[in-house]
Amino acid sequence: MMEVCNCIEPQWPADELLMKYQYISDFFIAVAYFSIPLELIYFVKKSAVFPYRWVLVQFGAFIVLCGATHLINLWTFTTHSRTVALVMTTAKVLTAVVSCATALMLVHIIPDLLSVKTRELFLKNKAAELDREMGLIRTQEETGRHVRMLTHEIRSTLDRHTILKTTLVELGRTLALEECALWMPTRTGLELQLSYTLRQQHPVEYTVPIQLPVINQVFGTSRAVKISPNSPVARLRPVSGKYLLGEVVAVRVPLLHLSNFQINDWPELSTKRYALMVLMLPSDSARQWHVHELELVEVVADQVAVALSHAAILEESMRARDLLMEQNVALDIARREAETAIRARNDFLAVMNHEMRTPMHAIIALSSLLQETELTPEQRLMVETVLKSSSLLATLMNDVLDLSRLEDGSLQLELGTFNLHTLFREVLNLIKPIAVIKKLPITLNLAPDLPEFVVGDEKRLMQIILNIVGNAVKFSKQGSISVTALVTKSDNRAPPDFFVVPTGSHFYLRVKVKDLGAGINPQDIPKLFTKFAQTQSLATRSSGGSGLGLAISKRFVNLMEGNIWIESEGVGKGCTAIFDVKLGISNESKQSGIPKVPANPQHVNFAGLKVLVMDENGVSRMVTKGLLVHLGCEVTTVSSNEECLRVVSHEHRVVFMDVCTPGAENYQIALRIHEKFTKRHQMTLLAALTGNTDKPTKEKCMSFGLDGVLLKPVSLDNMRNVLSDLLEHRVLYEAM
Repeated sequence: MMEVCNCIEPQWPADELLMKYQYISDFFIAVAYFSIPLELIYFVKKSAVFPYRWVLVQFGAFIVLCGATHLINLWTFTTHSRTVALVMTTAKVLTAVVSCATALMLVHIIPDLLSVKTRELFLKNKAAELDREMGLIRTQEETGRHVRMLTHEIRSTLDRHTILKTTLVELGRTLALEECALWMPTRTGLELQLSYTLRQQHPVEYTVPIQLPVINQVFGTSRAVKISPNSPVARLRPVSGKYLLGEVVAVRVPLLHLSNFQINDWPELSTKRYALMVLMLPSDSARQWHVHELELVEVVADQVAVALSHAAILEESMRARDLLMEQNVALDIARREAETAIRARNDFLAVMNHEMRTPMHAIIALSSLLQETELTPEQRLMVETVLKSSSLLATLMNDVLDLSRLEDGSLQLELGTFNLHTLFREVLNLIKPIAVIKKLPITLNLAPDLPEFVVGDEKRLMQIILNIVGNAVKFSKQGSISVTALVTKSDNRAPPDFFVVPTGSHFYLRVKVKDLGAGINPQDIPKLFTKFAQTQSLATRSSGGSGLGLAISKRFVNLMEGNIWIESEGVGKGCTAIFDVKLGISNESKQSGIPKVPANPQHVNFAGLKVLVMDENGVSRMVTKGLLVHLGCEVTTVSSNEECLRVVSHEHRVVFMDVCTPGAENYQIALRIHEKFTKRHQMTLLAALTGNTDKPTKEKCMSFGLDGVLLKPVSLDNMRNVLSDLLEHRVLYEAM
């Protein structure tokens, strides 16, 4: 059994230098340990979002305890008391406890720290993606800016050549292209012709077939297509072996096809016609086409198509405008020529009217005076023939003037209240003498509901009825004639393009004139209303006529908002003339009608009636004087306005003034005569002798104070009626 040794190894003697270094090291270790917690406290205080503050507090306590251990260890390098040993032991125990707790806690929080790192990497990746998207957005904005710039440059003009050239220049500058070209279809549509290039190195006569596969490929899609640099449409520059050809893209450009373009129509867009735009990147470079660049090319191609469509529409509009301006100029010239012709015609008619009415006035007046003398039957027949022929000639003159005013639109209806029943009876009284000679019975049928007093143009309505009834008598050799007047109903038979719409203040008068004469071929009926024209069936009747009656009647009927037509089953079966006219309904009673002339004007005695006649034409002055002298008047004649004003006196009851010549001088004399006799109670009656009794003439006479108007030529009976009416009513405008 071994003997146990309880001896203690002798203590190593302390090295003064080593002790000094350990002492200094422990001091600095303690200082460092105590400073680290201060920094952690500062970090925790400033970091409001750090999730592991308690871990930092625990770690700070560990460091403080480690520092305290090293600090206490300074006193152990020399002989020390038991108290120092206890403090040192306590500090080391606490340090051990805190160290273990910190180690265990770090094992717990390390997975959380790793997950935080993962999220950090995820956020970094997302940030990188956002950076790339922002780059794309910036690229798209840049592309959009280029598109807007290109669009502005392209659409700043509407000239197609400028548009295409500007497109190539702007694309070449924006995309840094080596070459850019545009191929346009030829007129035949079978080839593409090189029309525009960026560098202007190739003639425009260069063409390629449109059926090439590469062209069909590009035309088959609206997207930009990459094509081979060696394709026929891409050979736009000399090929050199030392250069690597750049990438080439092509895109189609839709062209507007104008089909039956009119000003008010939108042109049709044909999708079968395209131009080809070819774009080339610089040679001998590694540059490639990017997606945003291809999108830019596609957008520009669409913008070019829109600009070309606008240019095409503008060009066609300009051509249409030029054509319209030429037509307007031609129409304006034609209008001025027509107005000049109308003025010349009206001046001619006015002069001829005056010049023809003066001798007609002499013929009719002298014939009527001659008729009042004792004549042999043969002489009386001759005089009556002269009067009849003169009256027909005067009627023709009136028809020509009416037709002229109707055609130039200067004729207006003169509305007034009149007795409709009396008008029909007057027409029959005028027609019956001729009908009796031809042994043609005439019957008048007035409907019971036909108004007696109506509002309308009495003179024109009578002229229409006289023309139609007169034609029935003129072109009938046998049979009978019936005149029927009734109120047109909405269900009455009428042409399909005419509708009767009566109101509370208006109604439509229908007049039917039926004869059993020779009739008319149905195909000839439309010709009846043509002026100066007669159908063959009418011309062969040898009944005379100018061919104006129905033409004028139709225009009068149209002026009265009516319609006129003729019905006939054929030659030998008679015909029926029918017309509708619009008339107003009058509230006047039968007693309110004033007769126009005395009942027996032939028995009126004009003996001693002093009359002054002023007429520049000596023949007309002599004829008018002869008519008045035959009626028993004392007549004084003058040839000028000044002489008339000097000779007229209060003894002259009536003054006849010729106002056929143009100007207002002859009307002014009427005002001066009225001024001369303003103080007299019985004013001198002033009547105008004129060849025109239209509404403007009537209004002019009324404005200058004339009491009546007398139309030349004047017969003896007409003069007798005029004097009677003028002396009785002191106004003669109803005789117009």
